[in-house]
Amino acid sequence: MTNINISRKLRIAIAGLGFGKKIHLEALKESDYLIPTTIYHYKKEKGPSLEKETGLNFYHDWGKLVKSKDIDGIIIATSPESRFKLAKEALENNKHLLLEKPVALTSEEIEELQRISLINNLSVCVDFEYRAVPLFLQTKKIIDENILGKIYLIKLDWLMGSRSDPKRAWNWYSLREKGGGVIGALGTHAFDMLNWFFGESIKVSGKISTSIKERSLSNSSKILEVTSEDICIANLEITNYDSTLIPCQVSLSSISKNGRGFSLEVYGSEGSLFLSSENQKDYVHGFNLKFSNKEDKTYNLPADPLYNFEKTWSDGRIAPVKRIHNLWAESINNQTPVIPGLSEGLTSQRVCEAIRRSSESGISIKI
Repeated sequence: MTNINISRKLRIAIAGLGFGKKIHLEALKESDYLIPTTIYHYKKEKGPSLEKETGLNFYHDWGKLVKSKDIDGIIIATSPESRFKLAKEALENNKHLLLEKPVALTSEEIEELQRISLINNLSVCVDFEYRAVPLFLQTKKIIDENILGKIYLIKLDWLMGSRSDPKRAWNWYSLREKGGGVIGALGTHAFDMLNWFFGESIKVSGKISTSIKERSLSNSSKILEVTSEDICIANLEITNYDSTLIPCQVSLSSISKNGRGFSLEVYGSEGSLFLSSENQKDYVHGFNLKFSNKEDKTYNLPADPLYNFEKTWSDGRIAPVKRIHNLWAESINNQTPVIPGLSEGLTSQRVCEAIRRSSESGISIKI
């Protein structure tokens, strides 16, 4: 699936000790095109233990890291609040980037990153890893081949229980101004999927709410306010490639204990499609795809072997992230645009912002 002209492996730094170290680093270790060389954290005292654990060079000074001639690209998987500042400085120093989502806190910040990357001819990939999952690729193929006919209705539910325990400690996720909340965690992925599968969202109405309004600091009795949303309900109008308007309902939750997980339902004139997973511990493993035809016969659909992973891990996220890495490497080496990139990140961000504005104003928002 990747066509790369390669003379040497690209040297990659990682910023972020959560998803960055746990997922991106493991994927990089298996890459034919990228090699991890450097890990970053702002706390200098973490250096010795991180170098020993990962075998990578350690930086705590971002300014020195982005100026290093020994680094070709940087994966930024820090908390959302810091991503724009780190990414902007990296681009200004001619570093290619792979960004976690949400890419930044506002669409204006993403547009600024676009401007700098275009001026400097740099590749900026966004880790929408569901675009690389086999059954999602199979779903895309079925929709593109018009097997469902005219699409009448789309319904996407993503009901997770990751923050359903009121005793879970307060952290940055609890603050809207730091990019926390279910819209950033799940909505950015969901709205990218809908854009990829069906087309552009042109009108949105939504309601967001916070069910668990207080949490305590870890190992402390101090109680702090939660300002980020844990529920999002939205209605979208999507225009597909023949300008047909498709109604779409989206429900997102991070406080649904024993919730149904992920469920995408697509109802068309020639049949219906159901992509779902109840696996709350692994956001990639456990998906199944079903097709119901006009005669109401339902079939389980496997992914085309072309889409299958060459290797899988116990953590299902590593394999699709490795594919995203390959797309990024292909873009850098061949000097071609990358998808998913900042354009896709911006499209998703604009839907997220429109939903917030709609929830505050009580009216539908045109995008």
